[in-house]
Amino acid sequence: MSNSLVSIQIIPKTENGEDVIPYVDAAIESIDAAGVKYEVHPLETTMEGELSELLTVIEKMNRKMEELGSPSVISQVKVLYKPDSITMSDLTEKYR
Repeated sequence: MSNSLVSIQIIPKTENGEDVIPYVDAAIESIDAAGVKYEVHPLETTMEGELSELLTVIEKMNRKMEELGSPSVISQVKVLYKPDSITMSDLTEKYR
């Protein structure tokens, strides 16, 4: 059962002004490797799961940016925490 929805927009700084899309792709690969449910949207990615697990995924994403050579990273994060249960479908089903 998931108790959280976490949306993240990761904005890595690049050394020489390179395109950040390959970095963002690598960040999304970190989410995929974690095995959590997620949806990619144009300006952010939303994950569904247990809050502690999702925060660990965010940490891994930031470390991945460091491994790729990014000297700094801005991570804009939104969290919806509902202890008894929350899913992406709970919030979006009426729009589908």
